[in-house]
Parts: sequence; C-alpha cells; structure tokens
Amino acid sequence: QIQLSESGGGTVRAGESLTLTCTGPGLGFGNYAMGWFRQDPGKERVGIICMSRSGKIMTYSDSVKGRFTISRDLTKNIVHLQMNDLIPDDTSKYYCAAQSGGPPDFCSPSYRTQNYWGWGTQVTVSP
Repeated sequence: QIQLSESGGGTVRAGESLTLTCTGPGLGFGNYAMGWFRQDPGKERVGIICMSRSGKIMTYSDSVKGRFTISRDLTKNIVHLQMNDLIPDDTSKYYCAAQSGGPPDFCSPSYRTQNYWGWGTQVTVSP
C-alpha cells in the first residue's frame, strides 16, 4: 500500500506563511500529477492547486491565487505547497494526492480521480 505523507502544518497568524511538504516513498512523483486539497469538517475535499506530470501548474481555487504555489523536487520525491499571506479562511486540513494517467499537461481538481493520498496535516490561521 503506497501512502503519501504530509508535514509542515501548524498554527499561524493571518499574514504569515507556511510550507507544506509531501513525500511518497516508493512512488516516483515524476510519473504522477500531484495535487493539494483541503477539507473542512463535514464538507467535501476540494482541490486547490496541482502540478501536472509535465510541470504545468493549475490553480483551481480563486481564493488562493497569487498566494499559494506548488513546487516539486523529483530528485527527492518531494512536493511542496507554499502558502503566503494566510487568512483565517485558509484554516483546514490539507492533503496531498497523486494522480496517474491522463494527458501530461493536465491535473484534476477532483478528489474522485486521485490514486494515492496522505493522511493530511492541519493548518490553523488565527486572526
């Protein structure tokens, strides 16, 4: 069973930054589209940003455009989510996911199409 692992969550104040890291031992990230999702209690898991296999970045959440970005280091099999200028509405549990197949320039924002997940890491932003 391949399992991704997120780290870097925590509690910060509005305006501060956090970097989340996703690792996946045994999973070659270059062969997958990698995405970051977040989920609030009782709500559906929502895709916010992803990177295709070719390295194309797609930001699906308007609320994070210009503040969040995704990057990867294929030599270390790591994906990062850099979150700047955090606001209280960013408070959520964040998950990374890997998606196989599909066009090399595409990554899906749908949680239904992801193949592998991490357990998530909590981010809390205080006013």
